[in-house]
Amino acid sequence: MTTSRASAAVELPELPAASFYEQVDETTFASTPATESPWHPQAQHGGPPSALLGRCIEAGVGDEPMAVGKIDVDFLGPIPQGVCAIEVTVLRPGRRVRQVQAVMLAEGRAVVTARAWLVSYEEDRAPRTHSAPAPSALPKPQPQVTMPGVRDEWGYGRAVEWRFTQGGFGAPASEGDDGRTRVWGRTRIPLVAGEETTGLQRLLTLADSTNGVSSRLAGRDWLFVPPAMGVTLQRVPSSEWMHLDAVTDIESRGTGVAHAVVSDTEGLCGYVSQPLLVAPRG
Repeated sequence: MTTSRASAAVELPELPAASFYEQVDETTFASTPATESPWHPQAQHGGPPSALLGRCIEAGVGDEPMAVGKIDVDFLGPIPQGVCAIEVTVLRPGRRVRQVQAVMLAEGRAVVTARAWLVSYEEDRAPRTHSAPAPSALPKPQPQVTMPGVRDEWGYGRAVEWRFTQGGFGAPASEGDDGRTRVWGRTRIPLVAGEETTGLQRLLTLADSTNGVSSRLAGRDWLFVPPAMGVTLQRVPSSEWMHLDAVTDIESRGTGVAHAVVSDTEGLCGYVSQPLLVAPRG
C-alpha cells in the first residue's frame, strides 16, 4: 500500500505513553512521559496535574447533581515527574453551592493546589442563553508542529492534537490580524489508565496551553511563566474536540494575561484566564 505525500504530512507523532497517569492506590498516582513539560524532561506540564486535581474533586461528588462552576489552579513550583498524592478537603459544604480544595503533593511538598466551586444543576431549570459566537468548523488534520525552541519529542506535545484555524505556535501577527489564535484541540490518551476521561478533565488538560498556543513571541527567546490558571464554566465539554479562541496581551514591563473562550462542537463551555510573567531568556 502506497502512502500519499498528503496523508504522510498529517501523520500524528508516536504517543509517549498510554495515559497521562497510572493509579497506584486510592489517592496516589504515577506520572508517565505524556505529562512531560516542554522546558524540562523531569518536570510536568501544568495541564495534566490540573486535570488530575479536577478528577479527584469530581470523584468526591459521586452521583450528586453538582458540577464545577469555577476552578482556580495555583502552581507552587516545578512539578516533578514520579509519584504524587492527592488530598481533597471540603472547605464550604452545601447542597446547592460547595467549595472543595485538592492538593497535589510530590517529594514531600505541595506542588499544585486547586479550589473549585461546585454548583447544583437541574435540567430545564433555567432558559438557555449564549453570547459567544460559534467557533469555526473543525478543520482537516494538520501537521503537528511544536513551539519554537522546544524539542519535537516532548511528552505532552505528542499526547495532544491541535488544528489551527488562525495563528499558530509563535506565529507573528499579520496585516489585518486581530492577534487571536483560534484552534481546536483534543487529548489523544486517557488522563488515568483504565478510566474514561470526563469533559472537565479534557478541558483542564488543554486549558493550561492557552498561553502557549496564543503567544506571538518565540518560546526559544522569551520566558512565559503562568503561576496560576482560572477556569469558569457554563458547562463541561460534551465532545472530544474543544475550541480555544485565545489571545495573549503583554505589557512592556513584562507582565501579561492569556485568556480564551472555550467551546465544543455544541457551543460555549466557559473561559480560561492566566496571569503571566514575561521576560527574555538568557
